[in-house]
Amino acid sequence: MSKRILLVEDEERLLEVVKLNLELEGYEVITAIDGKEALDQFHVQRLDLILLDVMLPRMDGFAVCRSIRLENRTIPILFLTAKNSAQDRVMGLKIGGDDYLVKPFDLEELLLRVQRLLERSTPESKVGLSEFEFGGNTIYFNKHQAKNYQGQTIELGKKEHMILRLLIERNGDTVSREEILDLVWGVDVYPSTRTIDNFIVGFRKHFEKDQRNPTHFHSIRGVGYRFISQPFDQ
Repeated sequence: MSKRILLVEDEERLLEVVKLNLELEGYEVITAIDGKEALDQFHVQRLDLILLDVMLPRMDGFAVCRSIRLENRTIPILFLTAKNSAQDRVMGLKIGGDDYLVKPFDLEELLLRVQRLLERSTPESKVGLSEFEFGGNTIYFNKHQAKNYQGQTIELGKKEHMILRLLIERNGDTVSREEILDLVWGVDVYPSTRTIDNFIVGFRKHFEKDQRNPTHFHSIRGVGYRFISQPFDQ
């Protein structure tokens, strides 16, 4: 079965050149020209690798990567970008990218990097947060389940899973409502911020021993939300 690659690039000529060369190597290529379309394709296609530009319309590549990593920790992501500062490279790798290639690049080098990423990408090879314990609760991200301090098993829906991962990975930091909406719901979708409040209420119901005086899930008035794993971190 041919490996399927999502190529996300808004420069039409470069998109066609890279697509052609990948197809000549026997890969099946799906394309997207902006960040929103990239996420749409990610949700409906079976993919083995993502080639992702950073400076994209509607939603930049870094935001696309963050959103994908809330759902999927295994699919390789290779950034293709003109952003060549050390800070940009570090950012790309820190948020979940597997490789970073600066434009203009050599096509042979790109094809070699693609081959290497596909060869080593197995479900077990990606290092990521699979379990997290706090206050007697355990989140099992790979299973989309949790076990709370009372020993109850909780099935986590897609949005619950994504919001929990985002808040836990940003442990101690305030995450704005806007960032949660962009990364979990995507651009061009505008649920009420009350929707997020309802998820936080649900987390308190499942995981807090005293819902009225939460230890872990905090609302920051006018800004967003903060997860704190240990009370003394406050």
